[in-house]
Amino acid sequence: MNEKVILVHGYNKDKSDMSVLKSNLEKEGYQGILVDLPLRFEEVKAATKIFAKKIKKIIINLEREEELNFVGHSTGGLVIRNFLDNRKLRFKLGRVVLIATPNQGSRLAEIASIIKPFTYLFKTLDSLQPARIKELGLSSFKGVEVGAIAGNKNNLFLGTLLKEENDGRVRVDSVRYEGLSDFIILPYGHKEIHHQGKTAKVAADFLREGKF
Repeated sequence: MNEKVILVHGYNKDKSDMSVLKSNLEKEGYQGILVDLPLRFEEVKAATKIFAKKIKKIIINLEREEELNFVGHSTGGLVIRNFLDNRKLRFKLGRVVLIATPNQGSRLAEIASIIKPFTYLFKTLDSLQPARIKELGLSSFKGVEVGAIAGNKNNLFLGTLLKEENDGRVRVDSVRYEGLSDFIILPYGHKEIHHQGKTAKVAADFLREGKF
């Protein structure tokens, strides 16, 4: 029986954006489960509540002692962290992989906040500001193995607004945070990193072994 992994998409996307990763992880022996979340007009907290309801339906069909693993791209990783922080888990948790997740917040979201109507409408983006991320009070999950993958190929225009090493959207140093079990940098941009076979391979390695 293949282990199950919940795949969570990022800002302004839907579950189809994770379909390539799902296929690549299935080649590694994992059963991918895609979920759709309102990561455009809703804050991360609101999206997390919806995510929790979807997980509740998924665990009904789990076999006894069956584990659930989680992999999130970008904002999806924050939803996973927020979910694990604030819910009593009624299932056996495996490992977690965060891909290009702005764990320390997004400088680009901070810049966008200058245009008030923009972040007022796109509440997900507003909630990615560093100060707003701190308000979530995300922990480092004691006893939970979490690995993070960052990209450093700045191939997007907005990436030029960031002085630090970045993937065109998220700074490498924003992906890393204290308490990670492992961390790796891959040579990909933000919009492509989760579609790469290499990313799926290192993610699968972590899900199996707890290290990249």
